[in-house]
Amino acid sequence: MRLASSIPRRPRITRGDMERISGLVYANSGIALRPDIKEAMVVARLQKRLRSGGFDTFAEYLHHVEGDRSGAELQVMIDALTTNHTGFFREARHFEHLAETIVPQLLARSQTRPILGWSAACATGEEPYSIAVTLLERIPAAQHNRIRLLASDLATHALDAARCGVYPIDRVTDVPQPLLRRYFERGIGKQEGLARVKQAVRALIEFRQLNLIDIESLGQSFDFVFCRNVMFYFDRVVRQRVVNMLEKHLVRGGYLFVSHSESLSEVKHDLHRCLPGVYQRGEA
Repeated sequence: MRLASSIPRRPRITRGDMERISGLVYANSGIALRPDIKEAMVVARLQKRLRSGGFDTFAEYLHHVEGDRSGAELQVMIDALTTNHTGFFREARHFEHLAETIVPQLLARSQTRPILGWSAACATGEEPYSIAVTLLERIPAAQHNRIRLLASDLATHALDAARCGVYPIDRVTDVPQPLLRRYFERGIGKQEGLARVKQAVRALIEFRQLNLIDIESLGQSFDFVFCRNVMFYFDRVVRQRVVNMLEKHLVRGGYLFVSHSESLSEVKHDLHRCLPGVYQRGEA
């Protein structure tokens, strides 16, 4: 007698399914799934949802996603297909520019005005915490209450991790030891092997779910905005829309950071390039 395999079969995905998934993701996030995205990757990331929902095919699952008026399952699908690769002090030259150029300008401009920054694609939080630590190191302690940071992302699961501020020890290896001692707590007992960002740092950051393509106005302007490793997910039309929105949210003289590997040369803007990945809005 031949025994049936205990390994569940992977649901098959058709070209039509892929087109529907790509269309839903693009319409609701602006993210254009690259042509080289493998069907196997999409299946691997979504098959758990199919199993938990009792769907035998991707067509059934997509019918459910499209029929869910709350949008909850659509958000889960986008979360699953969104890559949130990041790290502490990634692209270190940007944090050096923040510390050595931008902070002195802000301190010279005012001793009391809030210092406002936005991490516009914060993923699991390493970037906004790196920004906060950089500011705490360079701004006099008596003025730390001036620091106001917004950190946003589309992915809800990434934001949940960011709010907690807890990371495996190997994720903080790029944090210099003096900063690690000052701004992180090492887990003990059941938390051994983990590091948590201290409450004083976490308190500086408001985490909020935001979709960059939906933002018209946040009701405030920022001294600097980090929006790195995001532009390459967008096509030119969406990239133009997002850059216009970000530029509008900068104060005069404010700075926009994109990744070293990203360029704004294909979109129209009035920003001045200062360094690779660093642009400044004019003062006038």
